[in-house]
Amino acid sequence: MTDSKSRVVVLGVSSTGEQIPAAAGRISTQPGNALEVFSQSQDAQKNAKLIRKVTLSGHNSTVEHTVLNLAFNDVSVFVEQYVIEYRLASYTVKSRRYVDFSDQGYYLPEFTEEQRQVFVSFVDSLFVKYNHFTEQGIPKEDARFLLPYCFRSNFYCTINARELLYMLRDMLYGRGSRFAELLSLGEQLRAQLEERLPGIMTDFESRSRHGFDMPQFDDLLKKDSIEQSETLPSVTLVTATKDAERTVITAALTEQEIPLSAFPFDDAGAVKEAIRRIESSTRPRALETAVYTFYLHGVSLPALTHFTRHRIQSLSIPSLDRTVAGAYILPSSVEAAGLANDYRNAFEDCRRVASELRAMGVPAEKLVYLRMSGTTIDFTLTMNARELLHFMKLRTCNRAQWEIREIATEMLRQLRAVSPAIFDWYGPSCYIAACPEGRLSCGRQADVKVFFNNLK
Repeated sequence: MTDSKSRVVVLGVSSTGEQIPAAAGRISTQPGNALEVFSQSQDAQKNAKLIRKVTLSGHNSTVEHTVLNLAFNDVSVFVEQYVIEYRLASYTVKSRRYVDFSDQGYYLPEFTEEQRQVFVSFVDSLFVKYNHFTEQGIPKEDARFLLPYCFRSNFYCTINARELLYMLRDMLYGRGSRFAELLSLGEQLRAQLEERLPGIMTDFESRSRHGFDMPQFDDLLKKDSIEQSETLPSVTLVTATKDAERTVITAALTEQEIPLSAFPFDDAGAVKEAIRRIESSTRPRALETAVYTFYLHGVSLPALTHFTRHRIQSLSIPSLDRTVAGAYILPSSVEAAGLANDYRNAFEDCRRVASELRAMGVPAEKLVYLRMSGTTIDFTLTMNARELLHFMKLRTCNRAQWEIREIATEMLRQLRAVSPAIFDWYGPSCYIAACPEGRLSCGRQADVKVFFNNLK
């Protein structure tokens, strides 16, 4: 049975449990069709033995056939960010743009009484300030920048067993194990999985204790290097597929067995029209051959969460415990309401409290919960042109959160500069085809088309 105090609960497991992973382990070496092999995979003990043998030999894909539904209940938003970085899963999160979080509560790390008083006093003051800002008409999506990264989050996760085992190893023996909350969640998950999926969990501990490490670069760095300047551009296109249009068209022609010599690559109009037809098709897989990497500077933690939710990409994100009180963003709505000084003071107080707690011996793993949502972070992302098509439809829309909309629009401007035949067609859904928002539409489709027609 699941402990009623569990912060992560396995709500559901594939109805076939471990039967399909076991059948998958048999089908490549045994006679019979798929259903016949499955009918021979009903013995739990035999299944467990086979799954162990197959996974120990490195064929871990067999356990991907088992899918689990998880509920993360009243965990910190730090946990949310950690978990949603596992990309082979689906997530639905309680929105901070629309839900009032003034009474949602927060996770409290283990402290001495003196440390606890300092932490609680400051965190409580942030929730009071958040409530005051919303009462003064500040949108929730802007007031949330005041919330510390200990505030409660609730979300669902659907994930296959292989990806979940990877997450679990990281929680118990890898980067997550430094954080008491993640370690506890890992232990709760392990207990439930051992009960529900004993075959898949056979010898889990002995197979997982190798841990994880990160590459070290200290000996390669410039000794006279200085800290990064705050004048860095917010968006930098680092690399792009060379001659991306030709690459995409080549892939599309290959799919239809059309010889490359038959296409007029030297005709700019034909190239642009071919790209348009690829992008408007229901299977624009050829776009995946064009890949782009961005370095993003000064992005808030809420915007980072929006980026992370896009599954088909690679993200490189620094650990959030590295800096607690760094640079931060100031929403225009806060300035317009005359609350800018109150807002700035909150971040200055965060610096002061973080220093005080650090002097009291509080480690970085606990100070991460003090980090305010409006503080910023730098990271890199790599997306292919097909995922960028989806990303731009959502994130350049007027209904997108303003910060990520500004970043996405600048990304698109730079993409158009290097691959115009591809990205001149990109923009929000209403620019590409039609608005899907119904009664929630901004009603400014004509203005949107003019803006993105002229974005250079």
